[in-house]
Amino acid sequence: MFCLCVFLQLAALERQIFDFLGFQWAPILGNFLQIIVVILGLFGTIQFRPRYIVVYTVWTALWVTWNVFIICFYLEVGGLSKETDLMTFNISMHRSWWREHGPGCIRRVVRPSAPGVLEDYSYVSVTGCIIDFQYLEVIHSAIQILLSLIGFVYACYVISIFMEEEDSFDFIGGLDTYSYRQPPQEHVELKPVKPVGKINPFMKKKKLLHLSSY
Repeated sequence: MFCLCVFLQLAALERQIFDFLGFQWAPILGNFLQIIVVILGLFGTIQFRPRYIVVYTVWTALWVTWNVFIICFYLEVGGLSKETDLMTFNISMHRSWWREHGPGCIRRVVRPSAPGVLEDYSYVSVTGCIIDFQYLEVIHSAIQILLSLIGFVYACYVISIFMEEEDSFDFIGGLDTYSYRQPPQEHVELKPVKPVGKINPFMKKKKLLHLSSY
């Protein structure tokens, strides 16, 4: 579980860095929540807190759904368009950082010479990219989905183990709860002891007379 959490954290941090460089605010928020929940799930595993692991499994399902949406967004599935400002919450017109800085990409700034155009306005030309930026984003999301599915399966397995142990162990003392249960004690009814035989009053009186003669 520890090694898996390390891979999840590294993948989320790597993606967070490039999303920050591209001002992609929606993925930045999702990556931040992913990092927090992974730490919470690791803490729940070490400290035997099943509720924290349940939170991790629920978030993992949402995280997989979000990454599937990102894949559909960049592949323009279902009417989505990668040219919209959805990933920046319509705050800015920034695009993925990989669009201009992908492997083999050559970025050129071309200033227009047409009259009537502002001097500080320029065009950015990107050529020579080995892989288009949308496919790089899809690869990142696919890696997140793969790691998250492995984490989801493992978290469900850990929860099942914790539930089985709760049925037979006391997590507060760490001992078997059955050892604290004492068998019910049987109540013994005390009765007066009856003499085996009856003493003859005549013999008792005769014995007293015999002792008085001394």
